[in-house]
Amino acid sequence: MTDELSDLIGELVDTTADEQDQVIRQIVATREPEEVALLLESLPLAVRLDAWSKVPADDKLDILLTMRGDPRESLLDNMTLQELDALFDGMAAEDLVELSESLPRRMVDRALWVMDEQQRHYFEGAKQYRDDQIGRWVSHELLVLPTNARVRDGMRLLRRELPDYVDTVFLVNRAGHFSEAVRIGKIIASPDHLPLVDLSEDVFTVLEGQEDSVDASVKVQQSGFSALPVVDDTGKLLGRIDVGTAGELVNTYYEGQLMAGAGMDENEDLFAPVVKSARSRALWLGINLLTAFMASWFIGLFEATLQQVVALAVLMPVVASMGGIAGSQTLTLIIRGLAMGQVTSANLKALAKKELSVGGLNGVLWAIVIGLVASVWFGSPVIGVVIALAILVNIVAAAFSGIAVPVLLDKFKLDPALSGSVVLTTVTDIVGFVAFLGLGTLLLV
Repeated sequence: MTDELSDLIGELVDTTADEQDQVIRQIVATREPEEVALLLESLPLAVRLDAWSKVPADDKLDILLTMRGDPRESLLDNMTLQELDALFDGMAAEDLVELSESLPRRMVDRALWVMDEQQRHYFEGAKQYRDDQIGRWVSHELLVLPTNARVRDGMRLLRRELPDYVDTVFLVNRAGHFSEAVRIGKIIASPDHLPLVDLSEDVFTVLEGQEDSVDASVKVQQSGFSALPVVDDTGKLLGRIDVGTAGELVNTYYEGQLMAGAGMDENEDLFAPVVKSARSRALWLGINLLTAFMASWFIGLFEATLQQVVALAVLMPVVASMGGIAGSQTLTLIIRGLAMGQVTSANLKALAKKELSVGGLNGVLWAIVIGLVASVWFGSPVIGVVIALAILVNIVAAAFSGIAVPVLLDKFKLDPALSGSVVLTTVTDIVGFVAFLGLGTLLLV
């Protein structure tokens, strides 16, 4: 949709107010809510608000639910009480859970006030779990029968309108505790009198509400079923997580990891207010400044050497950049492994050995290449030897740091994607500069 999105953005930005009404209505009528949400997020704030006012009321909730937090909040903040009440009318608990992060508490209470008792109960149950726990995101649209039900009961249930992503019926006991799961295909193909428990799956994964939302979502994706049940700590069925929700949770997590690598939030609006955007980014600029001063201080220790051998100053960026690239490659690999649960204490030693070997091999290769280039460039074999040794040391150190930094941050419950690159850059810069300038002091001065 990239080219189409670009055309639509241009059309909405350049069109007149009267023409925009027709364009918006046509877009909403012919596009999925996710596509409309992406388009709205791509518009400057004033144009976005104007376009939003022309979206039919019946379509607004579906669009809001697929938007990022900040742009969604910009739209909700500019809706009147009457518009919000229309939005809340008939809203399901899981939809309010999603929107509640962008609404003030008084508006959440207003939405709860118009909900029926069952939906309020679902909402309060979901709010007992954190954002990173799967119990927060359960859907209550599921097929449930008692454990004593028979095939005829299952067939009667299947005559109703089915939710999306349904391929099993869940069986519960009298207390509402999950017991078994039966594939719909087996129900359709079996005699009416047969008990459903006789058709239940031998191996079936049940999620606990307190499980990490991403880990649980991956289990859903790998289960071979369209959805898995979620239970509380007593075994009572809370709801289900389907593959659609699982995919959204996993995508949101990895988008967050990507943005966190730059010290940013995945919910940040493209057209957020300047002051807000500047404030959110200032912290990591400040941290980077401190690390840069630290690296500069180490360079300052070799001021006398730099004054005597100008070639070292010219070649310093080569050492730093080679270490930074090598380290970031290992860092990215390890962060992905940690996120997917592939890196553990059992395989960490073997992984470190492999990455250090890769670093050593690349270090030797590029040390020779860069050493020869520097020797010819400055007409000094000694300078070639100095930078070659520094490159080798820094690439090996970068490989080690690329493993150690994210593992240690993860152990201390800090997000490696958020701060790993900053720490790694500092380490590789300092090691590279100290190795390069230290060897230069020993061999050239």
